[in-house]
Amino acid sequence: MSNRFILNEFSYFGRGCRSELVPEIQKRGFKKILVVTDADLVKCGVAGKVVDLLEEADIEHAIYSDVKPNPTIENVISGVDVCKGFGADAIVTIGGGSAMDTAKGISILMTNPNRTMQSLNGLSNTENKGLPIIALPTTAGTASEVTINYVITDEERQIKMVCVDPNDLPIVAIVDSELMETMPSKLAAATGLDALTHAVEGYITAGHNLMSDMFHLEAIKLIFANLEAAVNAKSPEAMEKMSYAQYIAGMGFSNVGLGIVHSMAHQLGAVYDTPHGIANAMLLPVVMKFNGAVCADRFVEILNAIGVDTKGMGENKVVATFVEKIEALSKSVGVTQTIKDYGCKEEDIDMLSNKAMEDPCKPGNPREVSHADFVALYREAMNR
Repeated sequence: MSNRFILNEFSYFGRGCRSELVPEIQKRGFKKILVVTDADLVKCGVAGKVVDLLEEADIEHAIYSDVKPNPTIENVISGVDVCKGFGADAIVTIGGGSAMDTAKGISILMTNPNRTMQSLNGLSNTENKGLPIIALPTTAGTASEVTINYVITDEERQIKMVCVDPNDLPIVAIVDSELMETMPSKLAAATGLDALTHAVEGYITAGHNLMSDMFHLEAIKLIFANLEAAVNAKSPEAMEKMSYAQYIAGMGFSNVGLGIVHSMAHQLGAVYDTPHGIANAMLLPVVMKFNGAVCADRFVEILNAIGVDTKGMGENKVVATFVEKIEALSKSVGVTQTIKDYGCKEEDIDMLSNKAMEDPCKPGNPREVSHADFVALYREAMNR
């Protein structure tokens, strides 16, 4: 048996490390840069902290910022048109998962012109590496800068396409926590809980291994220790720790997969435009209660890592304690909603469950799940 691991060529960390962007561009000989970001980051000046570096170095660039929070096929296609028209030879993406995922879609379609976006759902078999990407995340959650995954919404079919393709991996990740410090508290909470979901699902997924366990357990420890201070106190130190945590979690789950928290969350995003991190946060306790029947031993390891003494606990108590810890962390950063608050209706549950059954993350779940299980889980998540 072999376990494959794929990571970035280069990564930089630390407040202010965006200063490495221009030297990386220059040493690689890139001449024309397409900057992929979103309109809010342009408006609030965060994107400008990076774009100013390009202007000061007289590097020719164009900005594409037509990116939705749950990016769509149309966003990607429009970006491809801008990229072609400008003649870019590399992409710099600034933002959360939405901007980085859009950049990945553009990158792949630029070098694989025979493919459609719809054809890339699931395990992709593109022939060519995408247009080179340098990624600068502005949220501490998705880790798209270090993963081989990107998620694009097909609005016509109301599904989120989970594209898994080593050819989309950014060649450089620049994880500058200073770019994350202006996040609104709600966004910091949502993205931090997204990172927790990645780490927890990655730790218990069917494909986990020794290497991925190391990354996921460390990420979980960092998130439980730092998320509340990063969100509520805006602590620069805690935010920097969260920037590492989300990246470390990405190193793991990119290589071993996730589970049905994501299978269910993807449908909420596609149908109701629910923010992905919030969807994960609302579903994580419900799904972990369900999965506890087969992986309480893994929960023991997590609880011990975050300082909970599990000696003498029975399996049911272990599962209940783990779920309580997740719920308490969510509550501490202000995430207390249910999926009903984001528009989920009883009459939609059968449809959502059908879609979840087809989601590419489902096979990674440690417990077998049926359509009836999904129905029950969505109902529980509505009525918590």
